[in-house]
Amino acid sequence: MKKQTSVFENSLIWFGAGVSIAEILTGTYFAPLGFEKGILAVIIGHIIGCAMLFCAGLIGGKCRKSSMETVKMSFGNKGGLLFSVLNVIQLVGWTAIMIYDGSLSVNSILNMGDTGRWIACIIIGALIVLWILVGISNLGKLNTIAMAALFILTIVMCFFIFGNGNGMGAAGDDSMSFGAAVELSVAMPLSWLPLISDYTREAEKPFKATLASTLVYGAVSCWMYIIGMSASILTGESDIAKIMLKSGLSIAGLVIVILSTVTTTFLDAYSAGISSESIFSKLKGKYVAVAVTIVGVIAAIVYPMDDITDFLYLIGSVFAPMIAIQIADFFILKKDRANKAVDICNIIVWLAGFAVYRFLMNVDIIVGNTLPDMVFTIILCVIVTKIADKITSKSKKA
Repeated sequence: MKKQTSVFENSLIWFGAGVSIAEILTGTYFAPLGFEKGILAVIIGHIIGCAMLFCAGLIGGKCRKSSMETVKMSFGNKGGLLFSVLNVIQLVGWTAIMIYDGSLSVNSILNMGDTGRWIACIIIGALIVLWILVGISNLGKLNTIAMAALFILTIVMCFFIFGNGNGMGAAGDDSMSFGAAVELSVAMPLSWLPLISDYTREAEKPFKATLASTLVYGAVSCWMYIIGMSASILTGESDIAKIMLKSGLSIAGLVIVILSTVTTTFLDAYSAGISSESIFSKLKGKYVAVAVTIVGVIAAIVYPMDDITDFLYLIGSVFAPMIAIQIADFFILKKDRANKAVDICNIIVWLAGFAVYRFLMNVDIIVGNTLPDMVFTIILCVIVTKIADKITSKSKKA
């Protein structure tokens, strides 16, 4: 019998997902709002994003299916493949972005030039491969040690950053609207939606593991955002490595960068492997994950990836309407469409949700555009399904 993961082990996994250089970097974008408004935007966005994350994880946990297998329950056995492909693409992108950001920070701290950045990419990639080969069910002790070290180091980082209170009351400017900030806060938990079931499906207690994972990730992610925002306000920098150096961290900062990059990027690469199994059943997810890591290392060496905001919004526009339809099907309509090849109605509803999200990106809404888009998509999905069911029922009677 396959070993099941405990609530504590799932919590550790999502603690590692939250402690991320990408999250701290995204937090620096909030500096123009000022400290108080920035924190409010972070919290509101994470409440919205983590509510969706919980729903996605619970579906997979209850059904004992991976994230992309649960998608087939709404879009059909073949229709779900579209999202599996899109998910693998975004996960390869995330793997490359995380390795790129980590290598930049390592190189800035050690100041080894461009060759040093390449070396950092390779070292980070090798450690990610080690995490993958150890396997999700056997990471308990390794993750406990890594998370304990990260926890201590981030506390130290907070001490240095918040030890200087100057600038905490900064009013900010108008270069970012509150709604845009909320949306940027929603975007990070939203990016984990197509992954969480890959872990909750193996949980011994699915509901408790999903709840613990969501709460731990949400709290830690908010913490990382606030660290990035506060550090940027206080130091006037958006470069994570420079912030760490100005905060008095050098070797400790280096350990934070490497460990956080590895523990977060491992989830991206591992889930890319799991999603690939939904596309080609004969593939071994573990080996695909290793290949994804290698591709990520090469891409991080070759391509510049300094601004990820457009990438985050693209993820939102694809996966927010997707999970909205899954929520409507699983929790409201109690529908399982996996026996179909393609559920045309839900594909059309998803396209409508995608289009509405992209339109709402041009509208400044105080709660961001993900929440209104999801409400629209859920209502549309319910209405379309009810109409389709009535038409089917009449045609059977005839």
